[in-house]
Amino acid sequence: MTIEATSAPVRPAMVEPRQRRWLQWLVAAQVLFVLGVAVAGYATAALGRTLWLSTQPVDPRDLLYGDYLNLRYQINELPGGLWRGSTPPRRQQAAYVLLTPRPNGTFEAIGIFPERPATSGQQAVLRGSVQAIWRRGLRLRYGLERYYVPETMSRKLSRRQPLRVQISVAPWGQARITGLDTTARR
Repeated sequence: MTIEATSAPVRPAMVEPRQRRWLQWLVAAQVLFVLGVAVAGYATAALGRTLWLSTQPVDPRDLLYGDYLNLRYQINELPGGLWRGSTPPRRQQAAYVLLTPRPNGTFEAIGIFPERPATSGQQAVLRGSVQAIWRRGLRLRYGLERYYVPETMSRKLSRRQPLRVQISVAPWGQARITGLDTTARR
């Protein structure tokens, strides 16, 4: 007695045209997003205005993330008297810092606004967010507080010396670090 095994041929799962189109749009959206982030970074450097900010490195090495500098700018902690809003600031609120040039070539804050202020002359505006509020001041974050550096440079900068950081601020408000001057003196 012989038993014949009959098995139906296995067909690959068919993807309906509608599902295929949806999948193609999803992949295209992801690719466009990644390209958009890259282009925005290059456009910020190419079209943005160049500013120099005074800073000092903090915690120059992390075993998990490699060599980078945590930067604390002079404009990270500002007096509350610079706030120009009609209502008190709130945590995580957008804040626009009006900057003016100093004689040494760096920029300093002269006002903090809840809306983008108008500028005149050599002034510039840097967008940040309120991180902490206390009786006499504000701590702001700009997204420029971490800068990755080559290993040899991080060893040189571990002395916590004053630095000047060159940033580029795009007309639409995005900013990025474009250079570092280790010979800076305040």
